[in-house]
Amino acid sequence: MLNTKDAIATLAVKDLKTAAVFYEGALGFEKTAVVDEELIIYRSGNAVFNIYRSKYAGTNKATALSWVVGEDLEAIVEALKTKGVRFEHYDHMPGMTRMGDVHLGGGMKVAWFKDPDGNILNIVSG
Repeated sequence: MLNTKDAIATLAVKDLKTAAVFYEGALGFEKTAVVDEELIIYRSGNAVFNIYRSKYAGTNKATALSWVVGEDLEAIVEALKTKGVRFEHYDHMPGMTRMGDVHLGGGMKVAWFKDPDGNILNIVSG
C-alpha cells in the first residue's frame, strides 16, 4: 500500500529562523515552500524534507535524517566543518572504528552531526 508512495522526513525545531540559517547557510538547501510560518519544506535530490516548529524539538536520540553522498563523504565533512558544523563521535559502536570525524565499518563510511535543536543527522558513503 505505502511502498509505492514517496516518504517525507519531518524534523521538529524550536525556532524556524535559527533552523533555516543552519539548513540554508551551513547545509546549502533552498526553501521550496513556507507554510503558515510553521513549516519549511526543502528539496534534497529527488526527495523533500520538512522542518516544523515543535516544543518537542531535539528529543529524538537516534538519527533522524541521512544523506547518501558516496565517495564525496570526506570532502563534504571538510566543507561542512568550514561552515561551523561540529561532528559527533560515537566510539562505542560495535564493528566500527573512527578516523577523525568519519566512522568506518560494514563497508561504509558515516559521519554524524546535529542541527541547532539537537536532531541527529548523518551522511553516509553508501
